[in-house]
Amino acid sequence: MTIDASTRFDTDAAARGLSVEVVERPAADSLQQAAELLGIDPGDIVKTLVVKRHDGGFLLALVPGGRSIAWKKLRTVVGVNKLSMPDAATALQASGYERGTITPIGATGDLPVYADERIVGRRVALGAGRHGASAFVDADDLVAAYGATVADITDEEPQRA
Repeated sequence: MTIDASTRFDTDAAARGLSVEVVERPAADSLQQAAELLGIDPGDIVKTLVVKRHDGGFLLALVPGGRSIAWKKLRTVVGVNKLSMPDAATALQASGYERGTITPIGATGDLPVYADERIVGRRVALGAGRHGASAFVDADDLVAAYGATVADITDEEPQRA
């Protein structure tokens, strides 16, 4: 029996005692527009990225809006020499979620979670496992629920012209 993404999300959040507020929202064309739609600061939107390890395993990286993975920093924290971003099909297979919806909540494969230290102490919005929705959660509760490793794993994204 296949469990749909929404059910998997809800079941995992409940099992972990994680208080999550899922909000329906229209699609956004930019981080700024997404933040405006949700009524929050862009840095409070957290991307969950699937990262491939050199040994074929995967991990999830929680990256606040306006920042990107600092590969050297993340490799050091993970303790490996090589990490990469998988293609969309591989990310779906590893996490159970499509890009743009990925979240640790209900992700398949029991993937280790690495959170950028800048999310600590904040209420953040992240993927809700499906398009057209965002999940609001206390970042500290999220970190605790997944035993996430918290470290400086990002760099500020360069300003786009």
